[in-house]
Amino acid sequence: MKPVGPIPSGYETIEGELAISGRKAGALVEEAGGTPLFVYSRALLSRRVADLRAALPERIGINYAVKANPMPDLVAHMEPLVDGFDIASSGELAVLQGVGIDPARISFAGPGKRDDELEAAIAAGVTLNCESAGEAARSLAIGERLGKPPRIAIRVNPSFELKGSGMKMGGGAKPFGVDAEKVPALARHVIAQGAEWRGLHIFTGSQALSAEAIAETQANVLNLAAGLADAIGHPLPRLNMGGGFGIPYFPGDEPLDLAAVGRALGERVANLPASLADTGLCLELGRYLAGEAGVYLCRVVDRKESHGQVYLVTDGGLHHQLAASGNFGTVVRRNYPSAIATRYAEPAAEEVNIVGCLCTPLDRLADQAMMPRADVGDLVAVFCAGAYGASASPSGFLGHGPARELLV
Repeated sequence: MKPVGPIPSGYETIEGELAISGRKAGALVEEAGGTPLFVYSRALLSRRVADLRAALPERIGINYAVKANPMPDLVAHMEPLVDGFDIASSGELAVLQGVGIDPARISFAGPGKRDDELEAAIAAGVTLNCESAGEAARSLAIGERLGKPPRIAIRVNPSFELKGSGMKMGGGAKPFGVDAEKVPALARHVIAQGAEWRGLHIFTGSQALSAEAIAETQANVLNLAAGLADAIGHPLPRLNMGGGFGIPYFPGDEPLDLAAVGRALGERVANLPASLADTGLCLELGRYLAGEAGVYLCRVVDRKESHGQVYLVTDGGLHHQLAASGNFGTVVRRNYPSAIATRYAEPAAEEVNIVGCLCTPLDRLADQAMMPRADVGDLVAVFCAGAYGASASPSGFLGHGPARELLV
């Protein structure tokens, strides 16, 4: 037997069935037109932002990292809740423009931005988090051609990393950002060339559950930014401090102590260096905002036994939930939080393997997990599906197509 991860709070049972935002899973599937289906809860999205506002210093802005979940309805829901939006492609820019997000609230990070993406962002008035001297030069040239000075911030590759993070984005040789020691000269250059100077972006890692590690990294980020501001010799309008706040996916994971993070950051903000006195500060969060607000629902289409093991074969799988299958950066596969949605109130009765419909042994949603007995027609729920699910999975693989998505 292998345990499943902890199911997030905020979900309930109605007539023995999983309910999301007060509605039974089966009814949501019917409304959406079938399975597989991602369901995102407005209430849980709003609650998470409210919890952050309550814990963090008032001065700290909250940006939504669109890469976590670019569903247009979800982005529209976030619009009045957060202060800004961080994108990583012109496709995400198009989503925000379609929803009507003010370009002044958008920043664009990511290595390898194409000229057409830079042009679209500059024309719209989006802030570019430049990742290299070459990208900055191309941005300046495009801005000159358009007759519009580009809004430029510089993404910094610091010498430190976020300890315990699932994905390390800073420290040592990295494709992301400009090495810290090279930032002052580049910043002075873009300012001298007429760019609208927007500040710094320092993102060190993601999916950290240690409040101590996050607090240490935030202190390092503020110290680095203050030193760079002094070296640049110009005020720092904004500092994107990155994020890295994680959520519990696996057995043994404990939720991030948000109150501890807020207290430590509050002490730092109350004692900022003079060079950051007038700097706008923000955190960039995606998974932490949306991850626990989503559930992936798929239907059991076959039940079979092989050498004494029970297999529940579903119409979903890794083509929608690559991370839950263990194929999105994990070394050892562990079970995500999961349940039989249509038997949510029933006790576990048997050990099962929940698999997808693809012809690959990689397509597993739960291994040797204890579940209520499920039969053909039952719904399987995979939790923590609100971030890096639908848009981060190979939905075209084997021609099965994308999952439906519903915001309720």
